[in-house]
Amino acid sequence: MAHPRQASRKVSIARRSKGGAREASGPPRPTLGAIPAEQDRGASARTHRLLLQTAMEIVNQGHVPSVSEVAEAARVSRATAYRYFPTQSRLIATITDYSLGPVRSWTSPSRDGVERLHELFDKTYPRFKEFEPQMRAALQLALEHDALDRAGLLKEEPYRRGFRRAILVNAAKPLEKVLGKARFRRLLLALSVIYGIEPYVVLKDIWGLASRDVEVLSRWMADALIAAALAEVGRKPSRPRP
Repeated sequence: MAHPRQASRKVSIARRSKGGAREASGPPRPTLGAIPAEQDRGASARTHRLLLQTAMEIVNQGHVPSVSEVAEAARVSRATAYRYFPTQSRLIATITDYSLGPVRSWTSPSRDGVERLHELFDKTYPRFKEFEPQMRAALQLALEHDALDRAGLLKEEPYRRGFRRAILVNAAKPLEKVLGKARFRRLLLALSVIYGIEPYVVLKDIWGLASRDVEVLSRWMADALIAAALAEVGRKPSRPRP
């Protein structure tokens, strides 16, 4: 799925106080990437795809590359690479956009919020498994940028994550009328903790679980959160998880 180039969008950067703490100005917008459309066949699209593929391969080797490193590995001039990816943030955003594009564009005809959430998890976990290194790279860069930003040392636009907010809202939307706004928001906040790469980091790196076990446990946690939210309004999930 192609997205507008980041250059056409304003990056929302949360203001910080003199002490470095982020002020309450709402959640920052996630950084957008820009991948060439499938029908683009010109030299520009080919170069863009070459740089993107090279960056993906470097990430698969366990390294979060700079734009200069990608240019060197792809045997493309730095000036050319920076035209496509002006910052490392844009580079990693494009990698993430490519990895999770089908999830971000997912829609469901179902009007049942629980069923839609189950469908979302079904759609997402194969992508997490396939692109785990890329998801970890995005998390790593976000943490590094946040630390540099707090110290006043960040020299480029900060890489911001956060697409899961819109994804979860889209999937669970029918539950808002059932739960009410406050409970619905609390459910979204809780689900956002287990919907993403973070459970993989905790459960694989600390507990030694396999990817399949992470998926099973994450689904169990999601079902428990959904059931608890519905129980508060005297409802039960419309159907049990198979």
